[in-house]
Amino acid sequence: MTSAEVTRRRVMGFGLGALAGLPAGCSGDSGPVRRLRLATGPEGGPYNAFGQALARAVAASGHRIEIVPVSTAASVDNLRKLDEGSVELALAMADVAEDAVLGREPFLRPAAATALARVYVNYTHLIVPADGSVNSVTDLAGRPVAAGAAGSGVQVVAERVLRAAGLGGAPATAPAPVPVPASAADERQLGLAASVTALRERSVDALFWSGGVPTPALADLARELTLRFLPLDAHVDPLRDRYGPVYTAVTLPAGVYGLTEPVGTIGVGNYLLARADVPQGVARDLLQVVFDRWRDLLREVTAGARLEPRFAISTGEVRLHPGAVAYYRSVYG
Repeated sequence: MTSAEVTRRRVMGFGLGALAGLPAGCSGDSGPVRRLRLATGPEGGPYNAFGQALARAVAASGHRIEIVPVSTAASVDNLRKLDEGSVELALAMADVAEDAVLGREPFLRPAAATALARVYVNYTHLIVPADGSVNSVTDLAGRPVAAGAAGSGVQVVAERVLRAAGLGGAPATAPAPVPVPASAADERQLGLAASVTALRERSVDALFWSGGVPTPALADLARELTLRFLPLDAHVDPLRDRYGPVYTAVTLPAGVYGLTEPVGTIGVGNYLLARADVPQGVARDLLQVVFDRWRDLLREVTAGARLEPRFAISTGEVRLHPGAVAYYRSVYG
């Protein structure tokens, strides 16, 4: 039995119990418009693009729901906002979401979050100039590396890859300054736009990014500079051993970014999350829009991806919202 089948059976079993308490006719189509704030990411980034597309799709759907995208630093920031109640919905990378619900670093306690769907997979990019001397992760010892914006999921996966390679210093979330070993990479907290500029100007020797394929900003950079994409697939098993199956082996395909051959790397799912107090009917109606309009939602985020319920329910340690269970139960029959 595959992990997806196990997850499906677990979800459906939970769903039968959850649906027993669901009132008949529960729907977001009656009563006042329900306004839901969605924590996305920086303006111009993929989470923000997804959030804007979702807001448009929901507005055109006829459901009495309004989605209000909120610009943030992305995954870590989003989970904190969801937990404190300043937003009702959030996007986050799977590893950060699991850290949040389990109360692992950088979260001080378990966060209040449930999953609506795993919507697509991020590909971890580690990029260096092709004419440079960096050919592997270990070559980054002592070198400046653009390692994601503070509060982002990119920063989390970059730190973990560097630690797995023996190049990690103190976590960016450490409460007090800690001496950085000479062998550690010099991690710079930079968002995607600043990272691209820094690599172009050679003020960093490498750039980490986690996103869809192709990421437009990186595709543009690849047309300006000859780039080398470093393989990261050797780090998948160590990361899975320590953090669980949120990390998977994926491949940047030949042709994208001008690559002449595939490059193995690390995949991380992205979750659409909700507070548990979002009404069940509203969550169900929202998912109906997501699955009806998934092509529009993913067009600006990741090429060639599909959104299917059998994969969407694979949210690991993050339990599904009861409204999501109701939606998937209706799909599976």
